[in-house]
Amino acid sequence: MEYTTLGSTGMEVSRICLGCMSFGTSEWRDWVLEEDESREIIERAIDLGINFFDTANVYSLGESERILGTVLDDYDRDSQVVATKGFGEMREDDPNSSGLSRKALEQELSNSLDRLGMETVDLYQTHRWDYDTPIEQTIRALDDAVRRGQTRYVGASSMWAHQFAEALHASDRVGLERFQTMQNHYNLLYREEEREMLPLCDREGVGVVPWSPLARGYLARPHEDVEATRRGETDDHARGHPYFEGNGRTVNERVQELADEYDASMAQIALAWVLHKDWVDAPIVGSSSIEHLEEAVEALEIDLDDSDVAWLEAPYEPVRVSGHE
Repeated sequence: MEYTTLGSTGMEVSRICLGCMSFGTSEWRDWVLEEDESREIIERAIDLGINFFDTANVYSLGESERILGTVLDDYDRDSQVVATKGFGEMREDDPNSSGLSRKALEQELSNSLDRLGMETVDLYQTHRWDYDTPIEQTIRALDDAVRRGQTRYVGASSMWAHQFAEALHASDRVGLERFQTMQNHYNLLYREEEREMLPLCDREGVGVVPWSPLARGYLARPHEDVEATRRGETDDHARGHPYFEGNGRTVNERVQELADEYDASMAQIALAWVLHKDWVDAPIVGSSSIEHLEEAVEALEIDLDDSDVAWLEAPYEPVRVSGHE
C-alpha cells in the first residue's frame, strides 16, 4: 500500500479509500451487501493496508456506519481514518433530519457517532450544498463540532466551484474551521471538474477524494456488458450520469484496449489514470467482492506512460454537469 498526506491536514491516508456505500442491507438497494459479506471486505481491506474508510449516514440509513464501526472496533482505532457525511434525509417524519442547519448537523453527527461507536470521527463531510441554509451557519456549526471533539476535520462533497470558493472565503473571513477536503465526481468519463473545482482545490491545498472513479462500474467492463451485474441492472443513479455521452463509448473501448496491453483489468487502468493525477489524494473505491478490492489495490503498481494517459483522454468531449444534485 502507498500512503499520502490528505490535503493540508497532515493526516496520512492510504492512496485507496474504501467506499462503504455497498455495505448495509439489500433492503435499501438491491446490490448492497449484508453484514457478514461486508465484514469480509473491510477486514481484507485492512489486511491490504487500507486505513481510509468513507461512509455516510444515508447509506442503508445508518447500517453502513454501524457495520463499519462494529468491524473497526476489533482493530486499533488510532490507526484508522474514518470519514462520514451528513445532509440527506434520514427520517421521512423528521424534516430536520436532513440539510445543513445547525440542528440537523448537530443531531445527525451525534447519531452517526453513536452508530460508528466512536467519540470522534476523523473527517465529517457535507454531502451536498444546502440552498436553504446560509453557508456561514453551516460553517459555524461544523467549527463547533471540531471544538467539541466530535470531528477532527471537516470536508465537503460535490458542489459548484463558486460555492466551494464562497465557503472557503467565509471560513477565512470569520476565522472558522475550513473545509479540508473535497469529495467530487471524477473519472475518465466525467472530467468536468478539471475546469474549475480541481484547480481551486490545488490552489487552496484542499485534499481531493473523488467518488465513482470507475463510473459506477461502467469503466470496469466493456460497454456491451455494463448491465451484467446486479448493480448495473438496478442502479438508476448510474444511468443518470452522462457516462456514454461525449464519446464515452470510445473512452470505454480505449480502456479495454490498454488493459489488454498492460495485462490488467479495465478497472485497474481506469484507477491508474485517476491515481496518475497529481491533484487526487485517494479515490474512493467501492467493492462488492474481495477480488475486486484486491484488483483495486494492485492498480497502484501500474505506471501509465504519458502517451497512454493522453490516448485515454483524447476522445473526451464536454458533457452536462452531473453529481451536484
